[in-house]
Amino acid sequence: MNIFVGSLPFSLEESELQEFFEEYGEVTSAKIITDKFSGRSKGFGFVEMPNDEEARRAIDELNGAEVSGRTIVVNESEKREGAPRKNAPRGGKFRGGGGYKRGGGER
Repeated sequence: MNIFVGSLPFSLEESELQEFFEEYGEVTSAKIITDKFSGRSKGFGFVEMPNDEEARRAIDELNGAEVSGRTIVVNESEKREGAPRKNAPRGGKFRGGGGYKRGGGER
């Protein structure tokens, strides 16, 4: 089961996140989402647990728990249906850009 974990302290490491969930059973992965430019935590992540019963118990026990002064949110992750593919063409009528007038209009 894939588990969403939100409101994480920005200083929390993936290994620490994994340790919290290993108290309830096997963890196959623990990932904290980071900003691609700064590399800083975005304050949420995902934990994968192969046993659904253990995962549900972890969700029940850890949702609302306090970690480093923050109350975390833990629930079953929802699958993203129809998520856009990377580099997929985007729809829409307007394909202009900028916001500045282009061309030789009057000033």
